[in-house]
Amino acid sequence: MEIPYTVSSRPDTGLYNAKLGVWLFLASEVMLFGGLFSAYVFLRLGAEDGYWPQGLLDVPVGTLNTIILIASSITIVLGWASLKMRQYAKYKLFLLSTILLGLLFLVIKLGYEYPAKFSHFGAFIKKESLAEYEAYLGNQYAKDKGLVPRYEITGHLHEIEVIRDGKREEILAHSPSDIDRLRAQGVQIEAYKVAVDRRNAEPTNPANDRPSFIYHGSTEKIVTIHAKDVERASAFVPKHSQFFAIYFAITGLHGLHIVGGLLVFGYFFFFGHTLYRKNPEQMANRIEVAGLYWHFVDLVWVFVFPVFYLL
Repeated sequence: MEIPYTVSSRPDTGLYNAKLGVWLFLASEVMLFGGLFSAYVFLRLGAEDGYWPQGLLDVPVGTLNTIILIASSITIVLGWASLKMRQYAKYKLFLLSTILLGLLFLVIKLGYEYPAKFSHFGAFIKKESLAEYEAYLGNQYAKDKGLVPRYEITGHLHEIEVIRDGKREEILAHSPSDIDRLRAQGVQIEAYKVAVDRRNAEPTNPANDRPSFIYHGSTEKIVTIHAKDVERASAFVPKHSQFFAIYFAITGLHGLHIVGGLLVFGYFFFFGHTLYRKNPEQMANRIEVAGLYWHFVDLVWVFVFPVFYLL
């Protein structure tokens, strides 16, 4: 028995079955991501000034990933148009381009951006100890400029001063995970030596005011942060702050949607020729439906980029 309305439109909706189905599915996706973005808004509004990280994400890389996804939306539309014109070779080329662009997005996100967060380090200073680290926080400058205060010093761990078996020693630190490992061994952390980011090395430089399009990489300037002055310290992982908790939740879920779209595109790239020979119009409809899903995934990132990277 042939399933009706796989190519022709339904008289009640004006859509063929798959297109109606994907719009209903995308409505549920709007509610899913809408809830997460709403959580971000409430967390941001409820955060105390100085404790909500700003300017910790790499804006140029985020911009590049935005361009990549927008380009992938264009290529999948061109692939669908090629099918409608029965130009199968062009369709394959455009579909391959979409797949490669999606993979490039994931490589940048998972291979560069995420690892950088796990190796970076931030220490929130106790309010009663802020004056001791004014040279790295610049709160008097921030007050004069009407900016939010800074309570966190960020950078890369250089060394950790510890007391092990009653003896003081310095340990070369390769990542913030070394701190957790030492604490698990019962070692007392005395101080962190951090190669600070540029904005902490020059907190009164107007170019380092947050938010900023400038990437604040680490410098060779080392600051010693005593553990007794630290409220909390960690890598830029979910436990670091509410900001990174919701950042990883939304971008991680978005990444899974990218993977899902690539699997669908990969199936059509390798096995779509059978359906195309049998019913080219139905094949075009399937690519249109997959493209609608892909456009939604791209649209989510268009919201992610300004909300997390620029605000």
